[in-house]
Amino acid sequence: MKLPKLQTEHLHHNDNSLNDVKRRFHFHHEAFSELSMSDQIIFEKFGQGDYANPDYFCLHNAIEAQASLRPEAIAAIHEGQSISYHSLNNKADRLAIFLQSQGVSPSDAVGLFLTRSIPMLIGILAILKLGACYVPQHAGVAPKRVLRHVCDTAEIKVVLSLSHHAEDIGDLEHQNVFYLDTLLEQLNPVSTPIFASIPPDSRCFILFTSGTTGTPNGVQVTHQNVANIVMTAPGNLGIKPDMKVGQILSIAFDMCAWEIFVTLCHGATLLIRGKEIEATVSQADVVIATPSILANLNIESCQSIQVAAVAGEPCPVPLADAWASFCRFYNSCGPTETTIINTAQHYLGPSQTLTIGKPTPNNTVYILDEDMKPCAIGDVGEMWAGGLCVTAGYIGNEVLNAERYRPDPFLGEEYKMFRTRDLGKWNENGELIHLGRTDDQVKVLGFRVELDSVSRVIEKTAGCHQAVTLKVDHKTLVAFVTPASVVTADAQKSVKTHLPYYCVPKTVLALETLPKTPRGKIDKRALMALYQASQTPISEEVS
Repeated sequence: MKLPKLQTEHLHHNDNSLNDVKRRFHFHHEAFSELSMSDQIIFEKFGQGDYANPDYFCLHNAIEAQASLRPEAIAAIHEGQSISYHSLNNKADRLAIFLQSQGVSPSDAVGLFLTRSIPMLIGILAILKLGACYVPQHAGVAPKRVLRHVCDTAEIKVVLSLSHHAEDIGDLEHQNVFYLDTLLEQLNPVSTPIFASIPPDSRCFILFTSGTTGTPNGVQVTHQNVANIVMTAPGNLGIKPDMKVGQILSIAFDMCAWEIFVTLCHGATLLIRGKEIEATVSQADVVIATPSILANLNIESCQSIQVAAVAGEPCPVPLADAWASFCRFYNSCGPTETTIINTAQHYLGPSQTLTIGKPTPNNTVYILDEDMKPCAIGDVGEMWAGGLCVTAGYIGNEVLNAERYRPDPFLGEEYKMFRTRDLGKWNENGELIHLGRTDDQVKVLGFRVELDSVSRVIEKTAGCHQAVTLKVDHKTLVAFVTPASVVTADAQKSVKTHLPYYCVPKTVLALETLPKTPRGKIDKRALMALYQASQTPISEEVS
C-alpha cells in the first residue's frame, strides 16, 4: 500500500471550523455528491483522522534505534529474568544470521509457535531484521490441525518454538522446527551484521483469525500498518522510556502486537506475565486489554496504572467509568484487518458519552448503506475503514479478499477500504457510536433488534458490570450479566422501560464472571451452552 496522498493546504469549505485541518487526505467529492452540502462537509471532516508522520515505518528500525540510544535499558522482564535493549538486539542479530543460513529470505513467513517469553521477543525481532514476517500461534491452545493449516497456507518452512512445547506443536513434517531456549545458547557472537533494507509495505506478521465460523484466515499486516498505530498518538499511548507496559495477551491476538511494539519502539520495559495477569498489571504503568480481562481484575490492585486501552469487544460504561476515574483511559475499536485499532476515544468519565472515538491518524471511516452509498450524517450504517490501517489482505483467499477489501472511491481506487461488518453512526461531536456487528443485528418476532443495544441498556441496571445478549431462536433472546449479585428481574425491567417488548430477554442469567476465549474476548458459544444447560428438559409423555 502506498503512503497517503495528503493535502498541505487548508481545506476550502464554507465551514470555518475546517480551517485548522491541514495535510489530510484528498477526497474525491464526486463519490459522495449525493449527500446534502452540509453532510458532504461533515462526511469529509468526521471521516478522516489527523495527519501524522511516524518517525519509523519499519518496526525493527525503531527498536534498533532504542538499542543504540539506551543499550543498557531493560527491554523486557519475565519471571525474574530480564534482557537489555543491547542484548535483545544482539541476540536477534545472531538468530537472524542463523535463520538466513536455514534459507529464510525477505518476504518469507516464519512460524512462531510458542507462549509469552523473552525468546519470543528475540524471535520476532530476528525475523523482522531479515525482511521476513512472523506467524504467531499460541502453542498449547491452537490445535495441531490448525498449526498444520497455518503452515500450509502461509508456506512456512521454518518454525520457532520452545522446547516444552514440543508435544503441543506435534509432528510438522514439512517444516524445520527450532527451539529458541536451546538454540539461542548455541549461537556464536557476531559482528554487527548488515541486513537489506525493506520497504514499509513489507509484511510484518500474518495473524490468523480465530476461525470460530470456519477455517482460520491469515491476515497480512505490514510494517506500515503497525507503525502507523504505535508510532502516532493516540495509539502510542504516550509511552516513554522507563515506563512499564504489561504484556498479558496471547501472541495469537493482534493486540499482543500493540503491547510489544508500542513498548519496544519507544524504549520502555515490557512486563511479560506468568500465570497471574493481576500480578503483572499491578506493577505496570500501561495496560492494553479486552474489557473482559479488565473486568476480572481487582481494580484496587491496579491503581499504579497511568494509561489503560481496551479494544476487541464492546466496553461496558461502568467499567470505563471505573478505570477513567484514576488513569487515562482509551476505548478503541478495529478488526484485525484494520490493524489492531482504527478508532479511539480518550474517555474522561461520566461527564462524557462513551464512544469508540474518531479515526486514528492517516485513517478514514465511512458509514455506508447496503448499496455502499454514504449514509446521511447521524444515520446508522456499516463502517468501512480506509487509509494506512487497511492490511494487505487474506493470504490465499482471493474470493474473501474481493468481498471484504474494495477499491476506495472516496480516496481514489489506488487505495483500498475494508468492510468491518460493524454497525455505527456519527454523533454531533464527530465520534462513532458502535451499534454492534451486522451479524448481531437479528430478527426477533419479525422485528430488527441490535443485540449490543440491548446489552448496553441492561448495563444500566444497579450493580451490573457487564452484559451480553444472544438470540436463541426467532422469538427468544437471552442475556447474561455480571456479577452474580445482579437482580435479574431488575435487568429485564430496564429493557422493558427503555426498549420495545420484543427486545426483552426471556431469561437473564447472573454469573460471577463471563467465560472468555483464549484471546480474552467473551466466549458466546460457552454462554449459549450455559443457557441450554439451564433449561429444564421437557419430560416425555408416558403413552
